[in-house]
Parts: sequence; C-alpha cells; structure tokens
Amino acid sequence: MQLGFSQQMKMSQQMKLAPRMIQSMEILQLPVMALQERIATELIENPMLEAPEVEPEFAEAPGPASEHESPVSEKPVEQKELVVDSEHNNQDDFERLLNMPEDWQQEDDYTYSPRISSNRSEEDGERAHDAISNLVSRPQSLQDHLLEQFRFFTCSPEIREFAEFLIQNLDGNGRLNGTLEKMVEDFGKPVSANDAQTALTLIQQLDPPGVGARDLKECFLLQIRPNTPMRDVLITLITSHLEDLAENRLPVIERKTGYSLEVIKDAREELQHLNPWPGRDFEPASAPNVIPDIVVEQDQNGKYVVRLEDEYTPRLNISRKYQQILANGDADPKTKEYIKRKIESAKWLIESIEQRYNTLKRVAQAIVDFQTAFLDKGPEYIVPLKMQQIADVVGVHVTTVSRAVDDKYVQTPRGIFALKRFFGGGTTTQDGDEVAWDIIRIKLKEIVDNEDKNDPLSDDALVAELAKQGYTLARRTITKYRKALDIPSSRQRRAY
Repeated sequence: MQLGFSQQMKMSQQMKLAPRMIQSMEILQLPVMALQERIATELIENPMLEAPEVEPEFAEAPGPASEHESPVSEKPVEQKELVVDSEHNNQDDFERLLNMPEDWQQEDDYTYSPRISSNRSEEDGERAHDAISNLVSRPQSLQDHLLEQFRFFTCSPEIREFAEFLIQNLDGNGRLNGTLEKMVEDFGKPVSANDAQTALTLIQQLDPPGVGARDLKECFLLQIRPNTPMRDVLITLITSHLEDLAENRLPVIERKTGYSLEVIKDAREELQHLNPWPGRDFEPASAPNVIPDIVVEQDQNGKYVVRLEDEYTPRLNISRKYQQILANGDADPKTKEYIKRKIESAKWLIESIEQRYNTLKRVAQAIVDFQTAFLDKGPEYIVPLKMQQIADVVGVHVTTVSRAVDDKYVQTPRGIFALKRFFGGGTTTQDGDEVAWDIIRIKLKEIVDNEDKNDPLSDDALVAELAKQGYTLARRTITKYRKALDIPSSRQRRAY
C-alpha cells in the first residue's frame, strides 16, 4: 500500500522533528547546574549563540561603526524575546515545539534571558557566585593517605609495588576486595607468598587502624592494642561471638564463655568504640552543596508560590552578525546553508530552555499546592501524591512530570528537599482516609522510641499499636518499614 503525498510529507516532518523533541525532553530533565554546563557546551559548538556578559540595560549605546567592523544592514534587526505563556495548559507539553514553523524570518533575533523578580534583593543576585566560591575542595582520598604513609617504609621494590597495588584495590570501607591469593593472581606479576603477606602486614599497620582487613573480625582485631581496655575479653568476643553480639544473645555468650553479663555488656561498650568502616572517613560528604532549581516562598496572602532559581543560566541570543550576513546576501550558498542550520539549532535550544522554565514552574506549583499542609505543619502532614495527579492538573503526560522532577531540588521554608520527596503512595485508615507512607514511618519510629526497652514490642505488637491510632497494616508491611528505618528486631532492642 502506497502512502499519499501529504501522508509522506507528514511522516517526513515527524521524523525530522523527532530529534528536536528529544532535545526538549533532555533539557527539561537537566538540573540547573547541568543545564549551565549544557549551555556552556552549546556556546562553544554553535557560533550563532551568544551569551553577552553585559546585560542590555547596562550596555553602552552603540557608537559609529569602525572601518574594520562588518557592514551593518540599514534595516535594524529587531530583537525578539521568546516568552512562553505561563497560563497555557495544553494536553501535550511539547506540542508547541512540534508545531513551530519550519520557515524562519531572518530579521528575528531570538533571545532567552533569566527572569529576575522585582522583589529580589541584590544579595540574591550574588548567590551563584557565592555557591561556586564556597564549594568544598576535593578531600584527600584513602588511597592517597595510605600511599603517603607507605613511602616511609623500607622494603624491597617487589613488596612496595605489590603493596601499592593492594592499596588501590581497597574498597570504600578500607577493606581488601578478595583474598590475598586472589590479589596475587590479579596482580599479573610474579610475587612470592611471603612478600605478599609482608606487603599486607605493612598496610595493616597504617592509619586509620583497621585498614587492609579482609573481613569485619580482622578489622576489629587490627584495632586492638596492648593497652586496650578489656583486651582479652574483646578478642574472645570478636573471634567467636560477633554474631551473638549482633543478635543481642548475651545469655548465650554468658553460658559459653563464663563471663558475667556485666562484663559482656562492658566489653560491648568498648567494642562500640572500634570503627567497622575505617575507610569511610575519607569519602567526600554526599551532596555538600545542593543547588535548588526551585524556591518556594509565601506571598502577602500567605499562599505558597514558586519561582525558578534561573540566575545560574546565562542570557542567550542569536548572533546579529550572522543574521546580517544572511540579510545582506553576501555569503556563498554553502555558508548560508551552514549559518541557517546553526541558527535553527540555536532557536531550538532557546525554545527548549523556555519550555523547561514554563513546564518546571507549573509542575512545581502544582506539587506545592497539593502539599501545602506539609509546608505549614511539617512532614506528618504530607499527603499521598502520584505523578499522574500532577500530570492531570498541569495538562501534560506523566512522563513529562517524571522528567521535570528528576534530580531537581526545591528550597522551602522547611528546608531543601528533592522534588521527588513530595511523591509517594499511602494506605487507607480505618476511617477511610488516605495516609502517606511517610506518616506511617514517623508513627512507627515514635512507638519504638517510647517502648519499654526491657520488653520491646514485637512486629505483631507494633501492628496492634498502630491499629490503636487508626493505621491498619499487615505485619509484613511493618517489618519492611522497620528494616527500612534501620530499627533492629525486638530481640536486638532488648536491654539486659
């Protein structure tokens, strides 16, 4: 079956627009700092794009053209800013991008510039600079720390080379990944068993204590010193009774070792001073500087409103110089085609950034409107929310909402949260009310914190306690959330 000419043209246009659609979605998904990097890359790769350092309102008035400057068209190029109607609520958020005319006007100068609210202080304008200035420098890695110490040892080149190989193969906890025999095999060079053991022994003498261990027992034993309190008891407990300690089976240890419960509990206190993960102190802190994409503030009427933290994205416009080259008709056809293609690409980048601004703002505002109680009263008042609900309110596909909230952070009066934090399922109470899982977790922790530690509540008892508060849940659900909160079992929580 042959397609008609109009159908072929339509399919051709759809195939041609597909990459643009993909670009728009990619731009929407980028967090603010990644968007800044993307813009920087585009500015390098596309000479038609410009990001003037001086804002137009502060720029000097243009003087007479120098004899060395490019000729300027007698007809001034009107600057046009791409503005997306924030009230527009179409069924497909990117439909407007797909319907953008293929033919373009040479005299148009498309511009994207961050919106600056009139009520923002001068200090807000310095936020981008401050965030960059205050970034934490890269901390010294565990491997760097160990290699720096190891160079003070006197040993053969073979031992030193193998030791450096072992150091590079320590995991984030400071432990060796695999047996010593496996490390010798992976080393790829001949090394005797004696030299391999010597290298490992030297590493295990380095700071922090416990580094270079092959398991938890060895890690603890490496930290035991001759002057460690209760040294002999600790060695016994670490060597033979770590699992019993973890399960709080103190009477079992008492029966097997002959130590009194008092001695065992004192030794357990000493054991807690040892570090099971000596390498973790060298890992950089997670997300020390989160840059929020969205800021939530209250207006004069007490309503929560959102604004985008768009001061990190530079103002973009298409080079007038190249538009004038096309308008004057001085360029050869090949150059014209290149300029036209690059200008079209620049237009779509600017349009995609504008679309990102519009979509993200509308999605964030819809989320805030749903979670007003959370912002007013705290986490206990978060409501169950699904992305489909936001998609229905905004008038976009649910995948658009997913891309909009992905890896984005929002600054609220209650702190900075991942935008995805406001989504989550829930359960129905005995009264038929929807309750978010976050509330269940909070209630569960409160019950455990206030229980009698001499007679801690089992999971069945926790189910009963929650039911008294109107939250009817299955035992397996309680067990799942207890483990997710790192709450030990009732036996492990028991105080002897």
